[in-house]
Amino acid sequence: MMSLRLRLSLTLGAAFALIWALAAAWMLSDLRNQMMFSLDQRLVASARMVAGLMEQLPPVPSKGEGTHFSAEQLNIPGGMACQVSSLRGEILARSHTDPQQTLEAEKLGFHDQMIDGAPWRSFTLARGDLRITTADRQIEREALNMSILLAASVPVGVALLGCLCLLWLGIGQGLAPLNRMRDALMRRSADSLEPLQIQPLPSELQPLLETQNQLLQRIGKTIERERRLTGDAAHELRSPLTAIKTHLQVARMTDGSARDQSLARAEEGADRMHRTLEQLLLLARVEGSLSFDDGVQCNAEQVAKLAIQDAASGDRQRIRFQAPGKVSAAPVQMPAVLSIAALRNLLDNALRHTPADKTVELSLETTGNRVQFVVRDHGSGIAEEDLQHLTQRFWRNGQSTGCGLGLAIVQAIVQRCGCTLHFDSRPDGLRVELTMPLQPV
Repeated sequence: MMSLRLRLSLTLGAAFALIWALAAAWMLSDLRNQMMFSLDQRLVASARMVAGLMEQLPPVPSKGEGTHFSAEQLNIPGGMACQVSSLRGEILARSHTDPQQTLEAEKLGFHDQMIDGAPWRSFTLARGDLRITTADRQIEREALNMSILLAASVPVGVALLGCLCLLWLGIGQGLAPLNRMRDALMRRSADSLEPLQIQPLPSELQPLLETQNQLLQRIGKTIERERRLTGDAAHELRSPLTAIKTHLQVARMTDGSARDQSLARAEEGADRMHRTLEQLLLLARVEGSLSFDDGVQCNAEQVAKLAIQDAASGDRQRIRFQAPGKVSAAPVQMPAVLSIAALRNLLDNALRHTPADKTVELSLETTGNRVQFVVRDHGSGIAEEDLQHLTQRFWRNGQSTGCGLGLAIVQAIVQRCGCTLHFDSRPDGLRVELTMPLQPV
């Protein structure tokens, strides 16, 4: 896996190299054009200079074919050829550096021509009856151009390499805080969940540090919750297991009705432990990240009827369901299994605290995109100072016979699915309001 430093260096280095290459190509192209223009201007200046010298020298014989002037006499720069001809095309004079073939002088101005198999660049100037032609070899021009381009390219290449080196060092320095975070995490012990403290830290990495600390905090809460659940479960299961063992020992030592009674109590203890384990597993799933979405959707009335059906089997006939005349058909916007479990636990809790000769009332009301279930028992009520403890795990008042997990599961479902839960203790019983969201129609 390529490192972040190498990836950034390659990406930014490629971008830098491309930009520098384009800038260098533009600069070198402009430099070449300027150099070619300067060489052309040198041909023009040389032709004018020769024209001025020819006016000062003695007249050249009309039959001047083969007459030669030295480059020094005509002040011709080295590597340049010069030819003086008449309007009729007679060669009156030429420098000794001329090629064997004559220069074409019919066209005035600049002209590219082949002489002795080599390309030349020439300029012809008309002055009176004379035509002065100056020329230089294209190969010499290109050699000069190449040397200038090489001389200009070396600083550009060195500067580019220097920028790439500085880029590599700069990226390494910029990533140093990440390395410090990595080293700090590597030095921590496996059970250390304290927040990271790294200073100084760039503002761009501060959100990363805060997110990391929030993750550590959530992990710590999760571990603490699991430890508390494990401890509470061990404490709660110890009593029914001890009771079952005791009743089985009594049954082994007795006969008749005493033995049957001990076995019945042992069976009751096993049922209680079974319910406790089921509640513990459901609570762990609700508080965890496991999905409950099975594709089943239920509206509010269906949730109420299924919750009544799943309530304590022997007491479900004591639940009186009051459905309004018009109930929204929109499904509840949460997994059906959770909505049914939350309402069932409220009904079980109400049945447990209501005398056997009285009923538990369940009603529902839809308002906008929410449905409210109201569960009312006819027990002795809950003290005002105890309302805050109702949703705590394994909390029970002196009159409760449950395992203390039902309302804790309801609270976990409420927090997970965006519901609301409200308790209202009255002298004639406890009133619980559970509100669930409905899917928009």
